[in-house]
Amino acid sequence: MARPTNLKYTSTHEWVRVEGDVAVVGITDYAVEQLSDLAFIDLPEKGTMVEKDKRFGEIESTKSVSDLIAPVSGEIIAVNSGLADDLQRISSSPFDDGWMVRIRMSKPPEVSSLLSADAYASHILTQDH
Repeated sequence: MARPTNLKYTSTHEWVRVEGDVAVVGITDYAVEQLSDLAFIDLPEKGTMVEKDKRFGEIESTKSVSDLIAPVSGEIIAVNSGLADDLQRISSSPFDDGWMVRIRMSKPPEVSSLLSADAYASHILTQDH
């Protein structure tokens, strides 16, 4: 799967698509591959305030539970509620249909601390060794 170069990435395997002052957030194809069979997702409610580098939810697979870490600070303005009933969307389309939350950023400059696609690719190479 080609990893989009127009997105920003975190070392904890979330991706961010910036749309004005909104960050659309999901998990990467690498995270999906590592989790394998997804079983459950717990996402925050609309209106929840999140803080960069803090837990905002969790995703479970048949082999592990992983925290979802906020890549930016702000308010959750939308939640992809369809994911709870169809986790396959995350596996089949992690960068599009598998988005998880939309965050209205309270500190947009935080985006500059995120990884480029190339930097993320280099980071995951170190994860396998």
